[in-house]
Amino acid sequence: MKTKHKLRWLAGWALLTSAALAAAPAYDFYLCASVNKGYVTGSKITTVSGLFQREADGTWHHIGYNDMSIAAAAFDPRDHNVIYTAALNGCWRTLDGGKTWRQTNDWTITEGRDIAVDPHAPDHVYLALPDGVAVSQDRAETWTRRENGLPERGKYTQTIRVDRSQAGRVLAGCETGIYLTENGAESWRRVLPTTDTVDDIQQSYHDPKTWIAVTQSAGAWMSHDGGATWAKLDGVPSEHTLYNVTFDPRNPQRIALGGWDAGVLTSEDGGKTWANRTAGLPAPHHVWRVGIDPDNGLLYASLTKQTLFTSADFGRTWKAGPFEDSAINNFISLPRAEK
Repeated sequence: MKTKHKLRWLAGWALLTSAALAAAPAYDFYLCASVNKGYVTGSKITTVSGLFQREADGTWHHIGYNDMSIAAAAFDPRDHNVIYTAALNGCWRTLDGGKTWRQTNDWTITEGRDIAVDPHAPDHVYLALPDGVAVSQDRAETWTRRENGLPERGKYTQTIRVDRSQAGRVLAGCETGIYLTENGAESWRRVLPTTDTVDDIQQSYHDPKTWIAVTQSAGAWMSHDGGATWAKLDGVPSEHTLYNVTFDPRNPQRIALGGWDAGVLTSEDGGKTWANRTAGLPAPHHVWRVGIDPDNGLLYASLTKQTLFTSADFGRTWKAGPFEDSAINNFISLPRAEK
């Protein structure tokens, strides 16, 4: 090849490679959807619910089995083909990226509310249940109850999160507050008392010491010491139920939360002030879940019995999207580097 032509070919190859790398998503982004589309018993409407993955072109690809009850999913950080779901029948697991699944628990474990994998001990899986917490140390082959320190009454557990900075350190959101274990659920202690359920707890992508939690009627709370102590956030209403909260993986100052009649609230200064970003969403403003796409910053809002709405300007304007007549139960972001 002549030198001039060779240089042109190399320049073109470098340009194509650069464009491909720039377009490649840095995260795997999933959601758990319960899709109704107006279905009633006897109708011929076909619905597909369960786990979906966002493709590079923005469309959503269904993975695994069709189940409206999937509340949450968790992935093995060593291999994203190993997936656990929290569903009506407990915990289901696939080892092959969703081609085959099996229920992992017996009849004593049902109605899974949330599920989490310890990134420092990936064989350890934590399952939030209406009657407490179950733990597996063998990739969901077997389960044991680990509730020492949880109250006999009031251990309904809606959400559970593993601290990514320390093995065996887990926060559980229960109907009587937030409970912390630092020994793999051998024992729990209450770090935030509440009079009703803690609906969601999230750890900042940017600072592992920063956590935020939302509740049924006690507003939103933030911790800057890894969840050991909590302070109530000003500017977030307590008169409405708050269902979930999310940090922006791209911007440490951005946080969004959603709730029943509360709509969508966002903060762009790390939780110091909040703005209601419900204008443009259909009434009633029953926001079930919010999520943020880690690759492009799109803000998602799922309203009960509505489609999924998206915002490219962090809630200032909204556009109707996919998943007609649905409820999105969970958004999950996974750095591809974890594969």
